[in-house]
Amino acid sequence: MEVPLVDFRELSSNTNVGEASEVIRQRVVAARQIQHERFRRCGHSTNSAMNSRQVRQHCQLDAEATGYLEQAMEEMSFSARAHDRIHKVARTLADLAGSTNIRPQDILEAIQYRSLDRKLFS
Repeated sequence: MEVPLVDFRELSSNTNVGEASEVIRQRVVAARQIQHERFRRCGHSTNSAMNSRQVRQHCQLDAEATGYLEQAMEEMSFSARAHDRIHKVARTLADLAGSTNIRPQDILEAIQYRSLDRKLFS
């Protein structure tokens, strides 16, 4: 994932650009509660602990998101393990956004994170 250069004036500005820590904390707490409810009968409480069957159950994609993932799988030669990890991260991103469904942008963001992992750790 390429990151554009940040303008010096933007870095030097005294204006607060981003979410406050408290707002982020509230989103994380809400997402953890969603996950806890989702898995309360499974013996675990986070998306990262899902097995393949649970990924298929809780990480269903619409046609657009499926297309993005299929293209990434083919172009980047992701493994089956990477496929499930992308789903888990996308599910978490949707939870953080308060979305019941995984959105196309969640899949795209998860793919970017997976691509970054590959660049950093290969």
